[in-house]
Amino acid sequence: MQLLRISSGFIYTYIGLVLFLTGVNVGFMPAGQLIGATVASGGQPWLLIPIGMVMGYFVVAAEPAVHVLNKQVEEVSMGSISRRAMRRGLSIGVAVSVGIAMLRVLTGISIMWFLIPGYVFALALTFFVPQIFTGVAFDSGGVASGPMTATFMLPFAMGACQALGGNFMTDAFGLVAMVAMTPLVTIQLLGLAGRVRKKLENDALRAELAQAEDSILYYDA
Repeated sequence: MQLLRISSGFIYTYIGLVLFLTGVNVGFMPAGQLIGATVASGGQPWLLIPIGMVMGYFVVAAEPAVHVLNKQVEEVSMGSISRRAMRRGLSIGVAVSVGIAMLRVLTGISIMWFLIPGYVFALALTFFVPQIFTGVAFDSGGVASGPMTATFMLPFAMGACQALGGNFMTDAFGLVAMVAMTPLVTIQLLGLAGRVRKKLENDALRAELAQAEDSILYYDA
């Protein structure tokens, strides 16, 4: 019985991979390259930045692993980290990373000028945010750079880079690294904002209690 389950799972996995890779080779990659090349050669290549950011914002919703991660995070955190907040943080992070990647395609800036400060900032945030946000952030980096990013956004950057006459080996392939880095910052900033908001609420509550104690009147019998 166990062997039958393993065999059926193997068959389902094989069929799914065949269908997915066929869709990638026939649909996703050619479409991404065509859109990137068309935008880049349209006379206003700077449009790559806003268009790429919009596409990056919504491509996270198509990542299957993102939905699983958001559900698990909400369950583990007892609802304190909602799916909506996670989805928004990941979408903003991917949008920023794709925008930076498109800026690199246009200008040829080395990726190290973004990766090194980004990781330094992400590591610095680990000392100020709750540990659960640090763990979730580092998991989110790997989840965000999933199959949709690698099969659609990367060809988009490659097509734009080729249309502009750049070197896609150095300028386009950094997109996945950027996508893996920015969620580390955005998710931890989400945790930092929650800690600051909680501290402000506690300070306001203490101020109200102190004011209430000062207003108590005592009468002698």
